[in-house]
Amino acid sequence: MDRALFGDNQFFGVNHMSEEKARAQALRFQDLGAILEVLDAAYQEGIRTFMCTTHDRVAEICEHFRTHADRYPGYQFYPCMPYAHKYANAVTEHGMIEALRLFLPEEGALRSMLKGGMALANKDIEAIMQLLIDAEMKMFHGLKTPVIFMQNVITDLLLGLRMNNCLRIFHDHVRDKYGAEPGYITMNVPRLLDALDSLGIVNPIVCANINKIGFRMCGGIELYEKTIATRRFRPVAMSVLASGAISPREAIEYVCRQTRIESIVFGASSRGNIRQTKALIDELTPLGR
Repeated sequence: MDRALFGDNQFFGVNHMSEEKARAQALRFQDLGAILEVLDAAYQEGIRTFMCTTHDRVAEICEHFRTHADRYPGYQFYPCMPYAHKYANAVTEHGMIEALRLFLPEEGALRSMLKGGMALANKDIEAIMQLLIDAEMKMFHGLKTPVIFMQNVITDLLLGLRMNNCLRIFHDHVRDKYGAEPGYITMNVPRLLDALDSLGIVNPIVCANINKIGFRMCGGIELYEKTIATRRFRPVAMSVLASGAISPREAIEYVCRQTRIESIVFGASSRGNIRQTKALIDELTPLGR
């Protein structure tokens, strides 16, 4: 994985500290051109990986990169699925069965079965999960997607329900169908690693909040530091700035001191902030990585 990954929270009005800032960003990035301007700036600063949700508007971004592939050699996407809000809204509006039918392919035996709820009645979870993954991946066709992540809202829900086998279904389908590495986003790294160990999933890619003040780190800083130092997995750090609560140099210095962290994902909405963050990651990353 690249050392610096570019995230998409700023494009879709996500800010964990300030609703006002989130609204302002959502308004600014209503126009696709504004999003592409920031992604171009990140590319020009040497960032080649866009770690993004499967928000409907990401399909427009993907189309741009497909159409202009010659302008972005080496570019790759790390899809993070599902974009839970669209499913939640569909369930609220249409109900569980009809919502599933909306997201499944038009043709196919399983979609027909869902008309009567048969697949759910038979607990055909594997087939449903595979088809929903395929539906989410459609927007990325023709693009490089070497790592595909399960979003924390689903990862942690499955952990809480003790439905660990669904993590295995995701793992196997991502590898078998897309030739990609499965990754997991979580708010509880130690518990996720226990679950993956029980499934025989070795050295997984795990993305989680890792920052100096313990912001949204379930179990606390000391447990995370011990886990990163002693357990076998490939950590990706997000929320390293704790939504602006830590200065950039202090934040990135802390993360880079934990030498087993492979990648840092960050979001920014200006070239200046992108350049500053990328330069700090390059400067503070130990030699030999």
